[in-house]
Amino acid sequence: MGTEALTRLAEERVDHRFKGLPPDADGLTVAELAAQRRNLFRDGDGFTTPVLALSAERLEHNLALMETYTARHGLAFAPHGKTSMAPQLFQRQIEHGAWGITLAVPHQVRVARAFGVQRVFLANELVDAPALRWIAGELAANPDFRFVCYVDSVRAVELMDAALAGTARPVDVVIELGAGEGARTGVRTEAECAAVAAAVAAVPTLRLVGVAGYEGEVPRADPERVRAYLLRLVALAAELDKDGRFGEAEEIVVSAGGSAWFDAVADVFAGIPGLSKPVLKLLRSGAYVSHDDGHYRRLTPFGRVPEEGALEPAFRLWAQVVSRPTPEQAFANAGKRDAAYDLDLPAAQVVRRNGEERPATGITVTGLSDQHAWLRTDPEADLAVGDWIGFGLSHPCTSFDKWQLIPVAEADGTVVDYIRTFF
Repeated sequence: MGTEALTRLAEERVDHRFKGLPPDADGLTVAELAAQRRNLFRDGDGFTTPVLALSAERLEHNLALMETYTARHGLAFAPHGKTSMAPQLFQRQIEHGAWGITLAVPHQVRVARAFGVQRVFLANELVDAPALRWIAGELAANPDFRFVCYVDSVRAVELMDAALAGTARPVDVVIELGAGEGARTGVRTEAECAAVAAAVAAVPTLRLVGVAGYEGEVPRADPERVRAYLLRLVALAAELDKDGRFGEAEEIVVSAGGSAWFDAVADVFAGIPGLSKPVLKLLRSGAYVSHDDGHYRRLTPFGRVPEEGALEPAFRLWAQVVSRPTPEQAFANAGKRDAAYDLDLPAAQVVRRNGEERPATGITVTGLSDQHAWLRTDPEADLAVGDWIGFGLSHPCTSFDKWQLIPVAEADGTVVDYIRTFF
């Protein structure tokens, strides 16, 4: 990755754009502020609520765990960058063995390229002509840049070919196999896949290099249905290979893997038969980097195979009690602008008062306004205006996007770094 671009992040000036940071840090560079090693909880250090923090220790644990897991199962890894949109985390993921970064839309690819990511898997179909022309320019200017994207219709092939007319280097594509009726995108039948493959072969601007899909979209997903879909995906790769559809490819890409079923992906991909070219078994799980205290805590494959290890939730949102109108109710100053709420509400975990931390017993989040968390409190709950509450969050993808600069804190609250996001 581009170290110069990452260095420029550290040289960015802290100001009013970045919520939760100390007001007296205005004008400092991010590197200067990090070097001060301020503490989230020390009054004189100036962090204001609400403030989202990432655990330094848990972040490193999760990065190392998935590096070990993918190596053990013979998988290449392109974690989904849309989760964090944080080039510093992209860099750490690549340092921990990632093949490249998965993304979803052209803007995200531009961010990745600005920070020197050399391998991008776009888990989406790309028919935007200006974006395709920009991709073609990147490929022409950078021989080491590899880009792969989905295709799932003959019409898409026609649009892509028209946009890429005259380009020197073909764009690599994989056929997306839909996960079933009622699922999201992707070709629904093997016959349609064959038609798309034929359309790709007929144009000089595209090169078919594999197949891909997303098992998280399998209707009524359970182990049996997910496995059946993944077996279809593998069989599709074998059938297209038998028909000679990957003739120009250097390797055959077979890709799947969200954050809920990557154990099934590892199991099925281990049985991919010998094909005419080397196979890149590409896993794309992204939520692992921060994990969470809700949705993915319930669904993570590590819960089904604990002998493989365990991810740790790295996020904690700190807010302050600003009102306690009755013994049964309180309000904290964090809401929909600050916390993920699309899958689960935040969960109160700990309370801090006068430097002491204790479990948030008897405190439940019942709703969120734009800037308030509604708390139901047991009458005997020891909660007062001014207390800090640490909340666990559910769904990393809608947690990162609410914060532009996120402190990375050690267990005692010492902030050692700041993560910049680009949404």
